[in-house]
Amino acid sequence: MEKKWFTPEEANALLPTIRQELHALQAIKQQFEERYVHLKQLKELAGKRRTDDDPFFALECELEFMQIEARTIVQSIHRKGAQLKDLDMGLIDFPSILNGEEVLLCWKLGEESITHWHGMNDGFGGRKPLAE
Repeated sequence: MEKKWFTPEEANALLPTIRQELHALQAIKQQFEERYVHLKQLKELAGKRRTDDDPFFALECELEFMQIEARTIVQSIHRKGAQLKDLDMGLIDFPSILNGEEVLLCWKLGEESITHWHGMNDGFGGRKPLAE
């Protein structure tokens, strides 16, 4: 896939969709973790007993479906040219050119718009405000 370069305006235009996708991913992650813990507890309670039927099959299928759903959303974000950096924090980077240099426009879930950038190797801690 060819690398996409964003202007702040182009990246900001994607934020409504990106927000929805991040919220969906975070919800899937939370549900997955809860169901995984539940499955693990059920398996511990069942112990070493083996039967011909698999009482965990439905729950395991549900977990697998959630993984597929999450992977699809992550791929959707990447197809747009954005980079998911941290799901828990809701960090998304958008490749850009600023003053002739490759940088990443940096956005965090909860922020109204993109107001910061950082170098390709700086990460969130190296954020700098965009010049007005």
